[in-house]
Order: sequence, then C-alpha cells, then structure tokens
Amino acid sequence: MQAGFTDLETTAMSAALQAARNGHRGANPLVGASILTRDSQIVIGHHAGVGSPHAEVDAITTAIDLGVDLTETTLFVTLEPCNHTGRTGPCAQAIIAAGIPDVVFALPDSNDVAAGGEATLVEAGIRVRSGLGRDESLALNARWRRAVDAERPFVTAKIAQSLDGMIAAADGTSQWITSAESREHAHQFRSRVGGILVGTGTVLTDDPRLNARDPAGEPLESQPAPIVLGLTSLPPESFLALNPDTIHLRTRDITAALGELHARGMRHILVEGGPSVLGAFFAADAVDEVFCYQAPLLIGPGKSSLSGMSTSTLSEAISLVPDETAEPAVERLGPDVLLHFVTDGTSLGSTDNYTI
Repeated sequence: MQAGFTDLETTAMSAALQAARNGHRGANPLVGASILTRDSQIVIGHHAGVGSPHAEVDAITTAIDLGVDLTETTLFVTLEPCNHTGRTGPCAQAIIAAGIPDVVFALPDSNDVAAGGEATLVEAGIRVRSGLGRDESLALNARWRRAVDAERPFVTAKIAQSLDGMIAAADGTSQWITSAESREHAHQFRSRVGGILVGTGTVLTDDPRLNARDPAGEPLESQPAPIVLGLTSLPPESFLALNPDTIHLRTRDITAALGELHARGMRHILVEGGPSVLGAFFAADAVDEVFCYQAPLLIGPGKSSLSGMSTSTLSEAISLVPDETAEPAVERLGPDVLLHFVTDGTSLGSTDNYTI
C-alpha cells in the first residue's frame, strides 16, 4: 500500500495501469483508467489509440452503461486528465460533466499542450490527489516521454528478416522473406502511424508506394504519409515522386529530420529502412520500439538488415527489452515470429551520416 492511499485505492490504480497495456504505443502515451464505485466495484477503461476515446471517457461510458452512480465514485487514471481539445474533447471537462467528485492520477502530463487538467478539476470543486502508481506510470511510457521532451515523433523501427538476419539473398531477391500473415500485420500497423520513412536508396531499388493495404491489395482507410530521407533526387517516374503527399527530407541528419517532421505535426513514424537508414536511427538513439518479423529461413551470404553502426565490441551493443505491455513480446504470424521490443536508452552516440 502506498502512503496516503488505502489498499482498495491501490488496487484500483493497479487496474488502471493494467488497462493501459491494452492500448498501442505511438503518438499518444499508454493510459488506463478505473472507476471505484460505492460498493467497491472497479470499472476500467483505456485509450486504444489516436482518435479513440481517452481512458477516462472510456471508463465513464462503461460505468454509465452499467448503471453506476458516478456522483459517488473515485476515478483513477495513470496520467493527469487532459485539458485541451484535439481529436477528442478535454477529459477534465468530461469528468466534471459526469459528476465524479474524486480523482486520483499517477503522473502529471509533461505535454504542455494537454497539461492543466488538475487545476481545472480543482477549480470545479473536485478533490484531486496524485502520485499513486507514479513509478509504474513513468516506466510504462518512458520512451514516449523521451520523444515528447526531445520534440520529435515516436519512432518504431520495422525489421523483416531471415533467421540469420538477412533481408535479401546475394542476388538481391527478397520477395518474400516473411509470410503473408506478417505482411498483413505490418500493413495494419502502417495504418496506425503518421508516416513511413525510407532512404532514397530504397526508392531507387524498390520503387515502393509506402501505403497501407489489405490482403487484396486495396488501400486501407487510414493512410500514412510517405517520407524519404536523403540528398538524392527521386526518379520522376517513381511512385513516391508522383505522390503529392510524399515528404522528401533532403538531409542525412537524423535529429534534423525528426525535428522537421515534428514541426509538420508528425507524432509517430515507422522507419522501414533500408539497412543504412535503420542503422543510423539506432546509432542516434532515435528508435523507441522495434517490430522484428523473423522468418524461418537461412539465407547465408546476402544483405544484412542493419548496417553502418560503429560497434566494435559487445559492450557497445544496443540493448533491447521485450515489450510486455501493449503487444505480446512474442507473437506467431503464420510460420514467422514477431518480436516486439522497446529500447532501453543505451546509445552509441549521435550520427548525422549514412551511406545511400
């Protein structure tokens, strides 16, 4: 039991923290909420992703559907209720409108745009307490907070490789190393991000479209912006050169590129390579999570999934941590295995160059 809070309140916050793990990492933090009723029942909610109801509203809606009298409840949430209108309305106002008299949040919101919910709730006469579950909430969104503090998008790196770490055979053939199930999963994930980034080398070699498609090849409803990194001009007949939505960042500086994307309003990007671009992002400590699609193939001599990192000894290796929160850390996709990691902050130092 945390000082100042009862066992039941601690249990309610634990339920909110567990609910947060049902969301998706990315542009928004993982947030969970729970409502403790007068008869000690707990109703939970979570934020499922961009554009969906926030955790507080999800829990309030469920409680109303269950006939809960919200005027005799306490709301627990893993992050300070937001105080601004984005794709959804401010949670602070939703709490006030619901008549909830007591709110406990784990951690203040470090995002200046969304902060201020506590003051709004107090002004409305609601009892507000904080700090319960603080350390757990911090750990849950550590990389997201780093991205916010650095004023850059949250970065997911995608690797699709053979068991021996190859993305193509020696003759350049690569379609398809991973299974149809892995490709379907990857396209669904593409539809959740703001943009997909590759280097100009990938454009010259593969002429990709960088869109999100269903198994029949039809575009999904939500589409990411195509992003190309590098100094080389795109072939005028390429798909991305002909796409008016393509963002061409004419730089090799990872920090500068991410800063420009943030200034454009981009809050979550997927980096798909090639190997030198992926290596540069890892070396710059600019990767927050990793999706590695591992196929049961041994290719031998071929093209490695990563290149350009300056590690010369094992102690310089970048450490990854299995993500046991928002997604299964290990997932079967047909014959393949999806390994889901978050980075632990170990860095090789910044880089502003890579080979195209």
